[in-house]
Amino acid sequence: MQRGEDVYILTFILTGESVQNINKREIGFEKEKIAAEFLKKCGYKILESNFRAKCGEIDIIAKDKKVLVFIEVKYRSSANFVPPAEAVNVKKQRKIIKTSFIYMRKNRIFDADFRFDIVSILGDKIEVIESAFTAPA
Repeated sequence: MQRGEDVYILTFILTGESVQNINKREIGFEKEKIAAEFLKKCGYKILESNFRAKCGEIDIIAKDKKVLVFIEVKYRSSANFVPPAEAVNVKKQRKIIKTSFIYMRKNRIFDADFRFDIVSILGDKIEVIESAFTAPA
C-alpha cells in the first residue's frame, strides 16, 4: 500500500464518509469556484466563500453594487433530478437566512440592503436567480 492510500483510508475511517460523499464535496467546491468566477464577470465582488456557523453555511457572500448578497450554489449534472434551484427548500433557506444574520452581526453590518440569490448550474448552463427567497419580516 502506498502512503497516499493510507492517508485516504484513514480519512475515510475518521470522517465516516463514503467515497461518493467525498467526490460530491469536491464537485461542489469546483462548481462553487465556477459560480464565483461567473459572478465576478456579472459584476459581483466576492467577499467570502464557505462562511460557516453552527447553524449552517453560505457558499458565497458577495456585493452586487451596494447590495450584500448571500448566494447558494446548486449543481445538477442533468435534468433527470430536481432542478438545482428547487433543491433549495424552505429548511435550507432558513439555515441560510440564520447564517446570514450571524455573518452580519459578526462583521458589524447593521444597516445594509441584502438579498439571497441562487446560482443554478445544470450541466454547463449557469443561471443567477436574484432574490430567490427572502427573510421573514
